[in-house]
Amino acid sequence: MNVNLRIFHFIPETQVEGPGRRACIQVQGCPIHCKGCAVPQTWAPHGGKLIDADWLIEQILDIPTIEGVTFLGGEPFAQADALAHIGKHLQRHGKSVVTFSGYRLETLQNAQRDDYHALLTVTDLLIDGPFDQQQVDYTRPWVGSRNQRFHFLTERYAHLRNQLDTIPNRIEVRLSPDGSIRINGLAAPEDMTALIQHIL
Repeated sequence: MNVNLRIFHFIPETQVEGPGRRACIQVQGCPIHCKGCAVPQTWAPHGGKLIDADWLIEQILDIPTIEGVTFLGGEPFAQADALAHIGKHLQRHGKSVVTFSGYRLETLQNAQRDDYHALLTVTDLLIDGPFDQQQVDYTRPWVGSRNQRFHFLTERYAHLRNQLDTIPNRIEVRLSPDGSIRINGLAAPEDMTALIQHIL
């Protein structure tokens, strides 16, 4: 059976979207709409592009330098079935899975949805909670507000539990042949503004 996934962007290799070197699938579609979201262009459920999930699995497994994949959004649990399918196959090959969600873990667990459960089952590290503009904090890796939490659902990254304050937030800048610029990762808005002004 063909499994499709609607994505905003696929990054074959990154070092700023979770532990180590990872592939990153940024899904399209988010029903949460956090005020101050850095990527509101990912909200529309019918934007982005539709990709075959098995093609993505093949692409990721062909990258020898990465240890796993990160699912972020948009909202990954809006396409939980397809991401669970990808995560399950990648874990069979020893790859780790980091999943971001604007929903809290308790909400996902209490929803009693098979697709949510399937995605949680293949997730090693879940980073949960909506971005909260009133609690902005960039002192921890990969998150932008104090309310967001780290859940070590397996032992894969449990060693990081007491090391989070030693891991800095970072960004990556990619220049495409067509002249477009893509930035991923997290940094304080003033740092992002200064960087963009320097580039331009």
